[in-house]
Amino acid sequence: MPVAHAVASGMNGLRAAGDLVARLEMARGMKLAEAKVYVAEKLGAGVADLADPLVMHEVRGELRLGRVFEAETTYPHDPSPQEAKRNIAALLDLRINGAGT
Repeated sequence: MPVAHAVASGMNGLRAAGDLVARLEMARGMKLAEAKVYVAEKLGAGVADLADPLVMHEVRGELRLGRVFEAETTYPHDPSPQEAKRNIAALLDLRINGAGT
């Protein structure tokens, strides 16, 4: 089930930017295209990059937004899930339950 959820919540890849876009669609009632442009601007990426899991893996790492690991190894300097949630809330200017915002 975790793999199915990860694939379903990403855009054409595990944890690309689909979860960030979906948050805006639900929290602000944005349409898909509008949410994609907003997220791309906040990430400093192009809209096409949002669907590229390799690009988003690096961007999410640089901005400390959390990443899904492709192997059993972790990245020692990645944020905790709680810190990643706070960073996402701050970046997207959203209130996320449990993020302390």
